[in-house]
Amino acid sequence: MSTTTQSDRGTFRLSMLLNDKRYRSYTFQFFALFVLICIIAYLGKNLIENLAAAGLNISYGFLGEASGYDINQRLIEYSSQSTHLRAAFVGILNTLLVAFLGCITATILGITAGILRLSNNWIVAKLMSIYVEIFRNVPILIWILIINSIFLAVLPQPRAFKGENPEASMLWDMFAFTGRGIYAPKPLFLEGSMAVIGAFILSILAIFALRRYSRHKLYSEGRLINTLWPSLALFFIPTVLLFYALGSPIGLEYPELKGFNFKGGIYARGGFISLWFALSIYTGAFIAEVVRAGILSVNEGQTEAAAALGLRSNLVMNLVVLPQALRVIVPPLISFYLNITKNSSLALAVGYMDITGTLGGITLNQTGRAIEAVLLLMLFYLIISLSISAIMNIYNRSIMLKER
Repeated sequence: MSTTTQSDRGTFRLSMLLNDKRYRSYTFQFFALFVLICIIAYLGKNLIENLAAAGLNISYGFLGEASGYDINQRLIEYSSQSTHLRAAFVGILNTLLVAFLGCITATILGITAGILRLSNNWIVAKLMSIYVEIFRNVPILIWILIINSIFLAVLPQPRAFKGENPEASMLWDMFAFTGRGIYAPKPLFLEGSMAVIGAFILSILAIFALRRYSRHKLYSEGRLINTLWPSLALFFIPTVLLFYALGSPIGLEYPELKGFNFKGGIYARGGFISLWFALSIYTGAFIAEVVRAGILSVNEGQTEAAAALGLRSNLVMNLVVLPQALRVIVPPLISFYLNITKNSSLALAVGYMDITGTLGGITLNQTGRAIEAVLLLMLFYLIISLSISAIMNIYNRSIMLKER
């Protein structure tokens, strides 16, 4: 009897695809996948037939043609004779630049505001609450336009820096804040500069290794190692000594007023600054609430126990509260970083040429290749979003609380 039962269980029948719970979920998944493939194939077939009826075809040959337009803010060499592909690459770099800076600045603002919202100082806590409520409840496009308008109205034009008694002056003779943008010194890398940069990178890695070692000693032996002064020594001494030993291989090119505008140095246009600040301040308000929620999720007994051991408030926050709060903070932080990257497409409102302004704007209008341009835009944002998610998920797994 038992032999017959075991034989029946080992025999596969088609009815088991629906009746057996071992196979039922796979059946539904394959069916859903089949329906999705059919829908995509149907839409693709219709697209190809409609394009053929209109005498059109999908081609990316236009990327090799001369663009015929200039881009005001760029990180690489570009001219109107460059190809549409290079114009798109310039737009990609501009998008990545404002997204990267926006993520860093928004994180700093969000963490600071989130911690200060829980301050015992009533004025500080209320000011942070006002900041959060004002900035997160007004659309980001409005903030971009407001900041850009303030930028143009408040800051002087370059001509105000001319004359014996100028109306405006440079900050430390290095920075010029004008209505057209901000001018700053540009680093000049001479022979031997790579050795200095390498020493600086090694110093940063050494600081992280020291902090990791200090944390290991604290958790394993309960011994707290002071890392402040050793970290400062590692940060400055090797790089500074090598810098002067090699004869100062890294210099600065300062902006100078020539004619009616500044020449030389780094030029950040007002549209870029406005977009960067707006993305940072707007998203920082949301991050602040997540940080506050993460801190409140940590049991108050943890803070009391750390204080009873004699730890100062800053050490309690850095060593006890924040490491546990990160498991709550990091997952929604991924969505905020994705929002910054996608919201950067609003750059056209202030004349900043990102990927939507180059490939999805002028290139699309000049060539008429709307389908190809939109598909490339979708692919770019998809790759960037998946990359950010993958990197942040790796970091999230690294900070997860591990059972001992």
